[in-house]
Amino acid sequence: MMLPAAAMRHHAPNKTSVKKMIKVSKIVFMQQLFTGILKKLAFFLLVLPGLAASQESMTLNEYIETYKYIAIQEMREAGVPASIKLAQAILESGFGNSELAINANNHFGIKCHGWPGMTYYYDDDEPQECFRKYTDPIQSFLDHTEFLLTRPWYAPLFDLQITDYKAWAHGLKEAGYATNPRYAQILIRLIEEHQLYRFDQKALDEHYVLAEQYQREDFSPETTHAAGQTGTRTIGSYNRINYVIAKDGDTVQSIARELDMRPRQIISYNDFENNHQLEPGQRVFLQPKRRRGKVPYHIAKQGDSMFRISQQYGIRIENLYRRNDMQYGMEPEPGQKIRLRGYEGSFIDYFWRRP
Repeated sequence: MMLPAAAMRHHAPNKTSVKKMIKVSKIVFMQQLFTGILKKLAFFLLVLPGLAASQESMTLNEYIETYKYIAIQEMREAGVPASIKLAQAILESGFGNSELAINANNHFGIKCHGWPGMTYYYDDDEPQECFRKYTDPIQSFLDHTEFLLTRPWYAPLFDLQITDYKAWAHGLKEAGYATNPRYAQILIRLIEEHQLYRFDQKALDEHYVLAEQYQREDFSPETTHAAGQTGTRTIGSYNRINYVIAKDGDTVQSIARELDMRPRQIISYNDFENNHQLEPGQRVFLQPKRRRGKVPYHIAKQGDSMFRISQQYGIRIENLYRRNDMQYGMEPEPGQKIRLRGYEGSFIDYFWRRP
């Protein structure tokens, strides 16, 4: 059936309406396209930081594996539990990914407090607070130990059982290490969730050999390893006591002659027997040893003797016996905790026990 011409004109769009329809379609298409681009761009911008972080940031497990050796070493040498040191480092540094850790190698959030070294300013409890800056993360781990050892309010920590990480966590909070009221609980949770206590056991295991070892004097600004020279022999200093290292062929008499000292002085300063034979590499003190050490205690190893420990830390042997309530002549058992600071008993008690 043929439609009338008028009807055909009514249904057929004219050129103007077609142009309008095309224009509207283009606008709608461009709006949809632009909206889609914006959504994709927003998603990309949202995800990009996460992608970068996943490629560059250290994971928690990687962090533990990287710093477990220095934590074990510091527990053995200074008495700070490896589990506590790792948990604090994880928490304070965001396992190595915080601004302080990245820009200042500061993994424990230690502020300047008269620090003579490099500094870094960062917004913390107050705007632009001064924090210590280190040349590498290991220096931060070592300085954390020194920080705890040299602040009297942390001294009670070193009277705790070295494996009692819960007591240490609460002790740190009570001593004011952090302002977070749940600081102790957070440390304990980190230790237990990631089994950091296993590194405490490794530190106490005399058969566990560290794959990496770090020298404190490489990082500590307070250590002087070459206090002076006399002839061709270097005079070092430890625990504020001058010493020399015995060489092959050295005797008490030869060192005394070289340094213009009396043999009796060297024998007395070092708790030597009159007929003591020097061994190459042995530390020989040129001044009286101290009553206490720089670190709180020493974990005895197989073959350790009280004499060797007294020479290692520059402590008079009689003070070492008194601090540990031991009869003169007794030797430590492997794994025994030998106090180098703290309780010393009485002078009368010591001589009462001495045969």
